[in-house]
Amino acid sequence: MKHIIVGTAGHIDHGKTTLIRALTGRNTDRLEEEQRRGITIDLGFTYFDLAKDKRVGIIDVPGHEKFVGNMVAGVVGMDLVLLVIAADEGIMPQTREHMDILHLLGIDKCIVVLNKCDLVDEEWLELVRDEIKEEFTGTFLEKAPVVCVSAATGAGIPQLSDEIDQMTTAVAREATGAGVPRLPVDRVFTLSGFGTVVTGTLIAGHVKKEDLMMVYPGEQECRIRSLQVHGENAEEVAAGQRVAVNISNLKKKEIKRGAVLAKPNSMKATDLLDVKLEMLPSSLRVLTTNMRLHFFTGTSEVLARAVLLEGEEIGPGESAYVTLRLEEKIAVRNGDRFVVRFYSPLETIGGGVILEANPASKKRDKAKVAATLKQKEAGDPRDVVLLQVAERGHRPLGLQELAKALGSAPDEVKQYAKELEGEERLVILSLAKEEYYLEAEQCREMEREVIASLTAYEEKYPYRYGQKKAEVLTALFKGMKPGVFDALIERMVAAGEIKRQEEYLSTIAFEIKEDETYTTVRQRLLSAFDAAKYDFIRYRELDFGKISEGVVDDILQVLVVGGEVVKINDDFFTLASLMDGAKTIVEQQLAADGVITIAQVRDLFHTSRKSAKPILEYMDGIKVTKKTGGESERVAFK
Repeated sequence: MKHIIVGTAGHIDHGKTTLIRALTGRNTDRLEEEQRRGITIDLGFTYFDLAKDKRVGIIDVPGHEKFVGNMVAGVVGMDLVLLVIAADEGIMPQTREHMDILHLLGIDKCIVVLNKCDLVDEEWLELVRDEIKEEFTGTFLEKAPVVCVSAATGAGIPQLSDEIDQMTTAVAREATGAGVPRLPVDRVFTLSGFGTVVTGTLIAGHVKKEDLMMVYPGEQECRIRSLQVHGENAEEVAAGQRVAVNISNLKKKEIKRGAVLAKPNSMKATDLLDVKLEMLPSSLRVLTTNMRLHFFTGTSEVLARAVLLEGEEIGPGESAYVTLRLEEKIAVRNGDRFVVRFYSPLETIGGGVILEANPASKKRDKAKVAATLKQKEAGDPRDVVLLQVAERGHRPLGLQELAKALGSAPDEVKQYAKELEGEERLVILSLAKEEYYLEAEQCREMEREVIASLTAYEEKYPYRYGQKKAEVLTALFKGMKPGVFDALIERMVAAGEIKRQEEYLSTIAFEIKEDETYTTVRQRLLSAFDAAKYDFIRYRELDFGKISEGVVDDILQVLVVGGEVVKINDDFFTLASLMDGAKTIVEQQLAADGVITIAQVRDLFHTSRKSAKPILEYMDGIKVTKKTGGESERVAFK
């Protein structure tokens, strides 16, 4: 089962909860106050299943400005966000703030859901679409698909489900986790007969019943008594799943939202962070040292003071290295993203990435710390190379482009790439004048896609030598340079993963299906061509009974590629042996007279002018003859 986490975002009362109910058939407003007031205050969770064994966990986050903290908590671990905009109101203040938060937290997969379309006419709907297009230009949402729905009537919901399925195909994860397990806690409650239960999205690793765990920042040990995913008991859970964990040894009052459930001694509580902070271009604030902020990361929300490590202030659209002094301890990791809001009035002003979760000392040389953070931001050169390559996905990255992006010399980058290749973390595709790089697992995934495409093609067309290389490229990796694709294919051929015959690709085990149909068509074609000799016939005029024209075409092409038959022109095919004989006769005539005409060909081969002309044109094509200027006369090519 593949697991996806999808969340909602958008202005209050734009229909997020109703949309989820339309998708899942369930209501995520679980609190009495939520149902009474008709707005989502806390996070709500449910799920629905898509085709192909894909389960989508869906998180309903609040839209009201007062509950932005809950919105940030809901985004943690999301693979895709539905940004909901009511067609009758368009983009509103919290829409923009949620957009900013999604950007700051690194969420790049979004679907814009234009809801309540039943309440407006087509002219108004078009105006809202134009507003969305203008608002999103230049943002991470610029290319996000827009799906028009009515959650109330159900219109457009199937199309939205299809779009979710399509957009989550690349991020769908099998239920096997890698890395150190970590679950930011977003809810804590008790159940009679069970005790304390915490919920959240497992963002790394996997855990199972009876595992010994620890709750941070308090570092309280506990043991997993039972696990549930979407209300169903589970023996083991993995990254990408919404999980309810029944733990022993701890009471509800000992845990709160913002805590992290992880393996013992795998994390360290901190009240000091070194970060790269980016101010929103739309912010009206200027960040200065000691300014008090609301800090959000994962499911944590704490107050903090900013200590600038560079300059005296950070203005809108600017970024800098900053130390954050937290008023409470939290548990985070390097690379975690965060959002900061102005202390009062509450408004989102920026965010960024944690570069050092556990600084050594509070009294430090700012300039030296900033220089160190710059190095940490860049990371190990080889890791940075791999990250740049991995971000391109199925689009191999060239050496020159990579060197430019890194600000490094090409020879230096080549050395890093060679080391990564030796560690089997990177694949190098070498062309005559350039190298291209693929992250190793992504390369393996691409190779699997090629084999799957060829397998499906062979099942559909058993009388073809395989799929044309150009067709595979267009179908799977549109936009990839043909030369780079050639290098990938040659790598697969050399590894014995596929076969290549001229322009055709096939799986290793594939052979032309030489069954009764193949034998019947082959014999009919060869016999007809042999009987016609140089009085060429159109093969489409032959009778093949109930055998389809497409199958006949395929088998004829097999005979051409195999060398038994040659194509004279678009109208005529004949035996290769006949044209070999014709070549000898034409060469003898040229040796004797130095020239040959259509009339001579007609007489030499006892055929008609209609067939003689194609013979000479065929000889032109294989470079036996060439025109002298006259249409009917040829001389030797050399």
